[in-house]
Amino acid sequence: MSLSGFGDTGAAQPPPALFPAPEPEAPAPGSVRRRSGAGVPSSPPPQTDDAGRQLVFFGAEAAEPTVADLAGLLAGPGEVVRMGGTARLSVRVDAAWRVHVLVAELALRGLAASWEPTGDERHAVRTSYTRVLKPLAVAWLHGTAKRPPATFHLTGRRLRLWLAAAGTPEPSGGFLLRLGEGDRECWEPIGAALAAAGLEGTMTGPDDGGPGYLISGRRRLGRLAELVGEPPRAAPADAWPTRP
Repeated sequence: MSLSGFGDTGAAQPPPALFPAPEPEAPAPGSVRRRSGAGVPSSPPPQTDDAGRQLVFFGAEAAEPTVADLAGLLAGPGEVVRMGGTARLSVRVDAAWRVHVLVAELALRGLAASWEPTGDERHAVRTSYTRVLKPLAVAWLHGTAKRPPATFHLTGRRLRLWLAAAGTPEPSGGFLLRLGEGDRECWEPIGAALAAAGLEGTMTGPDDGGPGYLISGRRRLGRLAELVGEPPRAAPADAWPTRP
């Protein structure tokens, strides 16, 4: 395994074929794709939607993708471990479409990812060990325990990654953002960060299908949809919140 710091694992596996891979999106007419950082494609400049409404200031579509966005995976069930001057991020997901989305999101940030099926009908997505992820690990790890830093907050891109990894529509009409089962000390500060983003949720414990925060109500679901942006091509139609 390479430890070059650029996430190059050699031959990373392709995403699973349990869900068809999305077709690459064609750039909008007249748009120019800039490149920033170490060859990482940047997002197009913010646009307005059909109603002329400006994109949410902290929304996923109004910001460039950065490695710091991966804190959204750690807000959910993601894990980060350190090895020397490097770190690796991993997350287990329950559907193949999530693998497609996360592999693409990691690639946008210059991180190659691999995946493998687990024994419980899930998929483990992970990066290689890389120096790029060390600051994230330093901020989130207290020994081997995961805890959000005091300055942690949720942006649209962080929420988008959390939703892609562990967001589930509920029969009640809300969305459950799942947490790490063993990350009990993270639950309260993550809930506070949700509330600060205008997404105050109801804590659902392990005995009730959680752990996670249930986002419900027309206003909060609309806010969630605005922040996370348009659904990825790989996502099933009912797996993503829609704007009112």
